[in-house]
Amino acid sequence: MESAETNPAHSHGPRELCAPAIQLYEEALRAGGVSRAALAPAPCLIDMALVHPDTADDAWLRPVPPSAALAHLLQPITREIDERIQLSTALSQALTPLASVADEDPNLAITVLEGRPVIVSALQEASLRAREEVLTAQPGGNRLEHNMRQGLDNARAAIAGGARLRHIYQHPARYNARVKEYVAQVPPDCLQIRTVEESVERLIIFDRSIAYIPAGPEHDVALEIRHPALVRYLVQVYEVLWAQAVPLTRQLPTTTPGIQVTAVQQSIARLLSEGHVDDAVARKLGISVRTCRSHIARLMQALGATSRTHLGVLIVRSGIVRSGAVDDATGTREGPASES
Repeated sequence: MESAETNPAHSHGPRELCAPAIQLYEEALRAGGVSRAALAPAPCLIDMALVHPDTADDAWLRPVPPSAALAHLLQPITREIDERIQLSTALSQALTPLASVADEDPNLAITVLEGRPVIVSALQEASLRAREEVLTAQPGGNRLEHNMRQGLDNARAAIAGGARLRHIYQHPARYNARVKEYVAQVPPDCLQIRTVEESVERLIIFDRSIAYIPAGPEHDVALEIRHPALVRYLVQVYEVLWAQAVPLTRQLPTTTPGIQVTAVQQSIARLLSEGHVDDAVARKLGISVRTCRSHIARLMQALGATSRTHLGVLIVRSGIVRSGAVDDATGTREGPASES
């Protein structure tokens, strides 16, 4: 006789009863027995000892009363539950007294925040608790309206608690209308803004005691970091970025007098000379591919380039790029014209 383990067509757990088995067991209870041949579709009846051989006829089996069968089947399960309860009790008795020894729960040093609503709520709470300083680094040049509105609410909450703000954006944010509106609505003595050329990853630090960084490409998962050593390290990283950034109140420098090229276009020229394609340039500068190509068109006009290949040559000759120019500034490998 095949068991459930050797019959692939009859596959389920060792403590489970299939529908054919239940039906045969009911028929056996009503008739007082069942033939061995009838048990072929349900060998689990024998495996679970719900039937036993008929002493008068080996070709037949008699059903075990349900109450006796249930007590037999529950016995190992009950024993396993008792063992697990005893293990749980022993672990609790051993570890609970040690809870008072630890100053803090180490698991709170880094907390994973999953979902934008959870992240937004955590930043709001941290803003309300801020008392000294809020440091932020925000990638991208096109600040979205809902992000700026949320940022303004958090800024006002932090300032109300006595904190001052420092923000690092990318250069294109200088020309963003929403950034200008944000600056106009925050007291100037409570806010400093600087910009950098290439993309910086998002980083927010409150009172040098708690930091937030993204933990996924879609920015729908974040890490809340409270470990003092890690927060100190992130503050040092921020201060390096801050020292290299240009204050918003200061004009961005250009390298070539006499050529009407903006600082953003100068950055694009440098990245093109390094061989980056349009979508990579846009990503590094935190702007859309469409905006990037618009800047490239104006750059070609300013330098008098007639083609992308000609632009690459003129970038090198003009002195916009100081050093490290490469052969391909044509963007011939560029990807699709999608928004970044």
